[in-house]
Amino acid sequence: MNNAALAAADAPTPRKQPRDARRVQLMEATIEVIARQGYSRTTLTEVAREAGLSHGLVNFHFQSKENLLVETLLYLAEEYRLNWTGALDAAGDDPAACIHAVLTADFNAEIYTPSRLSAWCAFWGEAQSRPIYQERCSGNDDAYIRTLEGLCARMIAEHGYSGNAERIARVLRVTVEGVWLDMMTISTPYNRDEALATVMTSCTAFFPRHFTEAGLILR
Repeated sequence: MNNAALAAADAPTPRKQPRDARRVQLMEATIEVIARQGYSRTTLTEVAREAGLSHGLVNFHFQSKENLLVETLLYLAEEYRLNWTGALDAAGDDPAACIHAVLTADFNAEIYTPSRLSAWCAFWGEAQSRPIYQERCSGNDDAYIRTLEGLCARMIAEHGYSGNAERIARVLRVTVEGVWLDMMTISTPYNRDEALATVMTSCTAFFPRHFTEAGLILR
C-alpha cells in the first residue's frame, strides 16, 4: 500500500470523527438547512441528511431541535467575535486602520457567505432566539460597540475631526448591518466590492482625510 493509500486508510471517516468535530459538522449542516428552508422548517432529519449522518447522531449530540438551533446560533456568534477581534489584533495601533479592519472583517470570505447571511437573518427574525442571544451573546455585541466607539473617539481626538463618537460608531455599525440585510432582501443583490464601498462611504463622511469609497488611505 502506498503512502497516499495509507493516509487515506488512517483518515477519520464521518463516523470516526471526534465529538467536537462531529458537532461542528452538524452545526454547519444546520446553517445550510436554515439558509435553504428557513428557521421554522428546519428539522433534525434534514440536518442529518445534509451532514450525511444518522438522525440518531443528531439526537445524541443535541437532544432536540431547540438545542441544536441554540448551539448553532452561539457557534455563529463566537465565529463572528473571533473574526473581528482577530482582524483588529492584526491591524496595529492606528485608529483608522483599526476601524477599517473591524468593518471590513464583516466581509471576510469565511463569514460573508450566502448561507451564513441567510442563517443570521433567520435568527434575527425569529423572536424566540432573541432572549437566548441577549442572555448568552450580548457581551460580544457590547464589546464590539465599545471598541468601535473608542476608535471613533481616538479619530476625533488624534486627527482633529468633529462629531459624537458614539453616534458615528452607531452609523458605521448599522451601515454594515444594513448591507448584510440588503444582500438577503433586495431582488438584485450587489456584489462584495459594492457592499464594501457602501460601508467605506460612511467612513468617508466622517473621516474624509483617512477614507475614500475605495477604503483606507494609506500613509
